[in-house]
Amino acid sequence: MSIFEYNGSAVVAMGGKNCFAIASDRRLGVQLQTIATDFQRISKIHDRVFIGLSGLATDVQTLYQRLVFRHKLYQLREERDMKPETFASLVSAILYEKRFGPYLCQPVIAGLGEDDKPFICTMDSIGAKELAKDFVVSGTASESLYGACEAMYKPDMEAEELFETISQALLSSVDRDCLSGWGGHVYVVTPTEIKERILKGRMD
Repeated sequence: MSIFEYNGSAVVAMGGKNCFAIASDRRLGVQLQTIATDFQRISKIHDRVFIGLSGLATDVQTLYQRLVFRHKLYQLREERDMKPETFASLVSAILYEKRFGPYLCQPVIAGLGEDDKPFICTMDSIGAKELAKDFVVSGTASESLYGACEAMYKPDMEAEELFETISQALLSSVDRDCLSGWGGHVYVVTPTEIKERILKGRMD
């Protein structure tokens, strides 16, 4: 078993019409043993940028704290929030500088850029970025997430339809992966509001 699969995880982000959604499962496990059912994998950097981190849970928390610290420094120096593209470059640089002893995380970054255009990207543990216009996935459930998202995704979805689509894709995918599950955590972000919802899984 890969060290990336040790705690289990499933993270997905989707772009819509002037909005985006990001979702993750809530299980924290040690291989096949479940430790907690309310683990937080998605974090808000500011109102228009969110990051989801799959991989080793200790590295997820360490990397998140470093990113919050670096973003606060940026806010103090520049007196504004980071654009999603800038934040993605920061994450990539932090991961790459640790490439010989990397953080065992695979980030998913979602945000609203200029003109409220959704920006979504993912990267590997040493910061190689992969941009997408539709959806990105990471974690142990990524294979089934790809299949579900390809079947359900439509371009230019409104916020409510986007929530429904990403929720169904996540729940149906984690049911096919024994290392992730126990419901989901979904954020839908539009230029005017942030909606956060907890999904009940089949085990709850």
